[in-house]
This record gives sequence, C-alpha cells and structure tokens, in this order.
Amino acid sequence: MSAQSPRTTALDAKHRALGATMTDFAGWDMPLRYGSEREEHLAVRARAGLFDLSHMGEITLSGRDAGALLDYALVGSFAKLAVGRARYTMICDERGGILDDLIVYRTEEDVYLVVANAANARVVLDALTERREAFAATGGEATVRDDRDAYALLAVQGPEAAGILATLTDADLTGLRYYAATPGKVAGTEALIARTGYTGEDGFELFVTPDAAVAVWEAVSEAGAGAGLVPCGLSCRDTLRLEAGMPLYGHELSRETTPFDAGLGRVVKFGKTTNGGRFVGRASLEAAAQRAESAPPRRLTGLVATGRRVPRAGYQVTTVDGTVIGEVTSGAPSPTLGRPIALAYVDAGYAEPGTPGVAVDIRGSREPYEIVALPFYQRER
Repeated sequence: MSAQSPRTTALDAKHRALGATMTDFAGWDMPLRYGSEREEHLAVRARAGLFDLSHMGEITLSGRDAGALLDYALVGSFAKLAVGRARYTMICDERGGILDDLIVYRTEEDVYLVVANAANARVVLDALTERREAFAATGGEATVRDDRDAYALLAVQGPEAAGILATLTDADLTGLRYYAATPGKVAGTEALIARTGYTGEDGFELFVTPDAAVAVWEAVSEAGAGAGLVPCGLSCRDTLRLEAGMPLYGHELSRETTPFDAGLGRVVKFGKTTNGGRFVGRASLEAAAQRAESAPPRRLTGLVATGRRVPRAGYQVTTVDGTVIGEVTSGAPSPTLGRPIALAYVDAGYAEPGTPGVAVDIRGSREPYEIVALPFYQRER
C-alpha cells in the first residue's frame, strides 16, 4: 500500500509555475523556497514577501457561550475580547503540557476563529470538540466547526506590506491595530484581513475562499512588484521567526513543556472569572507558575555564534569544559545578523545574557556562543 500523498493548497499550480522547491510539511505539499531563501528573508526585512499559509487549520466556534467555552478550553481569556481583536494563546492538556499555540480572532459577537498550526490542526479540533461536550454538560451553548477546507490563507509581510495592500482593499488599514482583524474586500474578493504575523515585521494575513486564492495572489503580486515584493517559502519564514525570537511547536513548545517553561506564562490568565475560573490544566499550570517563580530548572534563551558553524535542534549546550547545561531547540544562519543564531533551553544559572564560557557541541567540537536577550531582531516601530 502506498503512503498517502500530501495535500495541496489552492495555489499549488501557481507555486510550481514560479519554480518553487516543494516539500512535504505536516501532510501538505508546500513551497520551501522559490530561489534563494536568504534573498526571500531579506526581502521581507527590507520590502515585502508573499506567503501561502493555507496549510494552517481554521476552526470556528459560535454560539451564545462560545467565549466561555474558549475560556474553559484554552489558557487565555476570550469572553471579554472585543469584536475585531485577536489574541495569541495556547491549548494545554491536564498536565499543563502544550498541545499547540494558537491565534484566536473574535470576528462577531458570538463567533470566534481559532487558527492552529498545520501539524496540530486535528489535535486541536479533537480537543475543542471533546471540551465542548464537557462544557455543554454544564449548560453552555456553543458549537465547534472544522473550517480547514473553507479558507485559503495568504500573508503579506514586511515594511511595504501596508502600502501594497492599501491599493487593493476598501478596508481602513491605518486604523487596523496589531492583533486585530476586519472584514473587507481584497482585489474585489471578500476577505478577513488580520494584522498579525510570524516574521517580526508589520504584515497582514488574508483569509479568503480557496477558489479566490489565485486571483488574490496574482493581484498582490502585481501590486507589490514595484515595491520589491517577492514570493516566499517556508524556509525564510523559519529564519524570520527565529530572529524575532518566536517559538515553533515541536521545537520550543511541546506536550513536555508548559507555557511557563517556555517563558510565555503571560498567556495564562488565572484571573478569568468565567466558568468559576475553571479551565483545562489550571491546577498543573499553577504549580508550573510557582516552579518558574522559585527555581526554574532551565530557561529559553538566545545564542549567537562567535564563529560560523551552525547549531541545529538537539545539539548540546555546554560549558567550555564540556559540562552539559542545555539543548538547542532551533538554529540557523541569521541573514540579518550575518552570524548563526539559536534558541536553547539552558540551565537557569547560565541563562543570563552575557554569561561567559558557553559553547555548543557541533559534531564533537565545542564552538563558543554568546548568551543574548531575545529577540535577536526587533523592527523599528
């Protein structure tokens, strides 16, 4: 029996026509790069890039108590989130382990759009469905709908993104705040326009129907040509988010880590009052918060190479005499900094920026690295 073929997005033919190098990512055939990933990366930093993110998982929650259901199912607070705003959050298991990190948009009074990572879309859908059943048993009214086939998702990222998109939409982009979303037309097509992103730059996500994806992609490409916009693949998306110090599920985040382990305890809202303050994983997360405050064993930190050798996930972080003090979770050459960088969980005693005597074991050779504060790169606002 042959293995199941990867799924394709509505833009698959467009990617191939542009000469993209394709890769199987989370069960989807996605563009890795169109030419040079370094050039794509630098285009997003200086001008703009256009991404196909249609592999992400969209789940709609609706009903009178949809916000209260999210307050129960996720670690964040959503019942009081304003319509048109978005929030970064996580879904955890009863032990406090992270099942996925998410963005939740409140699109209408009783409607929320949850966007999950492609690799975890089914896990998140199943967890929300199961938690809705427990929630309904207490009298809550809400529905969970799998909308993964209802959307194509495009992202326009970079300092020129707003100017490019403004020529194509009737939406007020100037008034659209970061982590907000508004309905509007893009190139004549109905869309949900969100000002969020995963690159460290200003940018927008465009949720459209799959049958409109090619027309919107072509319109954005044409409008951005004079501003230096280029199509971008998953490779540069990874180096962009790494420079911005943003975590990636399966690397910095996993079922074995809590939000507090990852230095993201701020997303856990113990003060929410819906459902009597109950939410999945609360007791375990309270214990994790106490551990993090008293004596955290390890902290997520940044590493910058003094040489040229690139660390990869799983490489050991050591002292110069070889004592293991941590592990790299993500590493790559940084096109912006011109040196290799990495995220790593490091013993708390060595995690302060400027700590001397830290190295990464790269294939048996201890290469010196500097501990630095995150993010590695932050745009001028």
